[in-house]
Amino acid sequence: MKRLLEAIEAFEAIEDPAERTRAVSEVLGDWKVHLARLRQIREDGVRALREEERKTWPEIAEIIGGVTPERAQQISKGLSGARRARDKKAAEEAGSAE
Repeated sequence: MKRLLEAIEAFEAIEDPAERTRAVSEVLGDWKVHLARLRQIREDGVRALREEERKTWPEIAEIIGGVTPERAQQISKGLSGARRARDKKAAEEAGSAE
């Protein structure tokens, strides 16, 4: 986290507004790729905590911080907020079709 904050501060320190804007825009343009990569790293870590270190979901939730044990389990399955919403909507639609 410290390195990320230092990188943001480095962008802020670029004096030329055009150069600063271009640099930040380049990073933001690739942000979806970086975000997906970070999510995958977290997902892999959660699975390792569960499978290799035999941590409980409450323990993993505490390690992540600010999430419930249920959310920790969802993270291990690669379920993002958007994916959970789509799955919930699909389940509701399937239930109303019966």
